[in-house]
Amino acid sequence: MATLATQVSTYADVYKRTGADGKLAGILEILNRANPMLDEMLTRECNDGTGHKTTVRTGIPQATWRLLNYGVPRVKTQTAAVRDTTGMLEVYAEIDKDLADLSGNAQAYRLSEAQGIMEGMSQQMAETMIYGNTLVNPERFTGFAPRYSDGLVSRAASGANVFNAGGSDPTSNTSAWLITWGEDASHALYPRGSQGGLRHRDLGEVTLEDGAGGQYQGYRDHFKWDIGLTVRDWRKNARVANIDTDQLNDATYIKALIKQMIEASEALPIDNEDSNAAGGKRVWYVNKTVRSALRWAILEKLVGNLTWETWMGKRVVMFDGTPVRRSDAIVNTEAVVPFV
Repeated sequence: MATLATQVSTYADVYKRTGADGKLAGILEILNRANPMLDEMLTRECNDGTGHKTTVRTGIPQATWRLLNYGVPRVKTQTAAVRDTTGMLEVYAEIDKDLADLSGNAQAYRLSEAQGIMEGMSQQMAETMIYGNTLVNPERFTGFAPRYSDGLVSRAASGANVFNAGGSDPTSNTSAWLITWGEDASHALYPRGSQGGLRHRDLGEVTLEDGAGGQYQGYRDHFKWDIGLTVRDWRKNARVANIDTDQLNDATYIKALIKQMIEASEALPIDNEDSNAAGGKRVWYVNKTVRSALRWAILEKLVGNLTWETWMGKRVVMFDGTPVRRSDAIVNTEAVVPFV
C-alpha cells in the first residue's frame, strides 16, 4: 500500500478500500487521464467536519550552546493554527431511457456518456488545486497559487520559495510547481465521516422533463466530489513563476529556466532531496507548453539534468531525479507574479 503515514493515502488506496467490485477503480482510471496529479496526491479525512484544523510551521526554534554552570533559555516550535476547508463539486447526469436502451447495452452507453462528465470534474478539481481562492469563490477551496502568490517575503514567508523566470506579459505567462505530497507537507482533504474521491450513485429510471415541460422516462446519475487542500509546511513546495512561454523556443531562455528550477529545488528542506524521501513524495507539475520545451531540451542535450526515465510504471521526464508531470490545469495566461 503506497501510504506514507497512517492517516494519509493515495486516491488509489482509497478506491481499493471502498471499491472491491472494481467499479470505483475504473472511475479513478478515467480521472487520472484528465488529471495525472491524482497519481501522486495524498488525501486524508478532515478532523473538523468539512474543515481541517492543523498547525503550520512558521519557523525553526534555535537551541543554545551551553557552558558548564550556565543555563539555556526556553524555546518553542514556531507554528500557526490554520483551518482549511473543503468544497463540494457535484453534477446530475440525465439521459433518455429509450436512447440508452436502443444502444443494445444501456449500462455501457451510460458509462460512455458519464466519462466526459467525470473527466470534466477532474479538470475542474485540478484547476482549483492550483488556482482556487475562497476569497474569490467561497464555495471552492484554496489551492496552491494563493499560498505562493508573490516573491515578497515581507508579505508572507512562503515568498522565499517563489522564483522569477522573468516573464512580464500576462498573455504568455505560466508557472512550474514543485510539490511535496505528504502528511507533514501537502495533502488533499475530504469531509469527516465521508469517503475520499469522486463518488457515483446510479439513481436509476426517473421521469424527466424537456424544456417545454413534456415528460419522458430517463436514467439519472449523481456524481459528487468533496475535496480540499492543506499545506502543513510551506518550505516543502516551490513555484517558478513568470515563465514566458513565447521564449521557450530559445535555448538561452530554457537554460535560465533550468537555473530557476535548480534554485527552487535547493529551497526545499534537505530531508526532501529524494523524490520519494521520508519528507514526502516530490513532483514537478508543468503544462504541456513547458514540458514540450523540456523534452526539446533533452533532444538537443542542452542540459545534463533532464532525462527520460520510468517512474511508477510510466515513462516521464525527470529533472534531477524528480518526475516532471504534465497538468493542463496550469494556464499560459497567469497574472504576472510580483517580486518587488
